[in-house]
Amino acid sequence: MYYVIKKPLITEKNSALNEAGIYVFEVDTEANKTEIKTAIEKFFRVKVASVRTSICRNRSRRNRTGEGRVTYWKKAMVKLAPGEKITLFEGA
Repeated sequence: MYYVIKKPLITEKNSALNEAGIYVFEVDTEANKTEIKTAIEKFFRVKVASVRTSICRNRSRRNRTGEGRVTYWKKAMVKLAPGEKITLFEGA
């Protein structure tokens, strides 16, 4: 179950979403919305209202030795029930 959540995504844009009760995570590419919902609820002990997912595509990235590829990854935007919050994102 815990393999579903890879890491939280903490950016300036996502910090603005945190105030609205929406938290963003990088998740396993094979995970579906129900698996993500149960993993967040059990790991952080909160009530999830909805989950939105998106696949971030490959892109080229240049470095000193030439050009490389960044692989696909999946992003999940989790909206919590009113009054719930995840303390991991506080003070980041």
